[in-house]
Order: sequence, then structure tokens, then C-alpha cells
Amino acid sequence: MEPDNARITPEYVTSLEPGSIFVFGSNRRGRHWGGAAHMANKKFGAEWGVGVGPTGQAYAIPTMDGDIEAIRSAVDDFIKYAGEHPELFFYVTPIGCGIAGWRPEEIAPLFEKATTLENVSLPASFWEILK
Repeated sequence: MEPDNARITPEYVTSLEPGSIFVFGSNRRGRHWGGAAHMANKKFGAEWGVGVGPTGQAYAIPTMDGDIEAIRSAVDDFIKYAGEHPELFFYVTPIGCGIAGWRPEEIAPLFEKATTLENVSLPASFWEILK
């Protein structure tokens, strides 16, 4: 499975076109203090206190408050949402692989179903694992 370059999330997303969504790892309380969550809050309209789902040009997937099965459930919800919104384009960051302490080898497989969605880009590190 080889993605085209348009489906590889840039290492740093600093701006978004209309209709684009920044997908980041969060905590359920929506305290966007650091990492991609801070960027989502400051640049892309992720609301303080909202730790799951869409707000502004952002989509929060909680990675700090549970086990891998809790993350899997949230990723499945995201994939369903992305599939229901083909008019939007989603830039998935390496969720959970920073402050939350998960490894790409643990998180990338959760996004396997997203590889069939033309409106979802994934980090290069996730694509490497999903090949």
C-alpha cells in the first residue's frame, strides 16, 4: 500500500485551507496544553474543554486517558466521521506518539481502515507500518 504524496501528512502543519481538518491526540478533558493539541487550540480552533471529536478546523482523538482499546474506539469513530464527510480533508498527526508515550507500531494499525479513504492523510511513520 503506497500512498500518493497528497495523503502523507506533512511533519509540520502550520496552516490549513478551508475544508481541511487537523487531527490531533488529546486528553478527554480537552486541556490542550502541549504538542499538537496546543497547535490545534491556538491555530485551528480546537475548543478548550472538548477532548473528543470536531471543533473548529480540528478533530480530537483522546490518547492520554486509556488503553489501546479506548484509543481504537475513538479512531474508529474518527474513521466513520471522515467517511461521512468526503467534502473535508483530514490531516492526521502522529496521534499518541508524543506526550502520550505510544509508539507508531501501536497506533498506526488502528488507522488501517482509513487507508481506503481518499480524504485522509496519515503521517509517513504510519504509512511505513501499514505497507
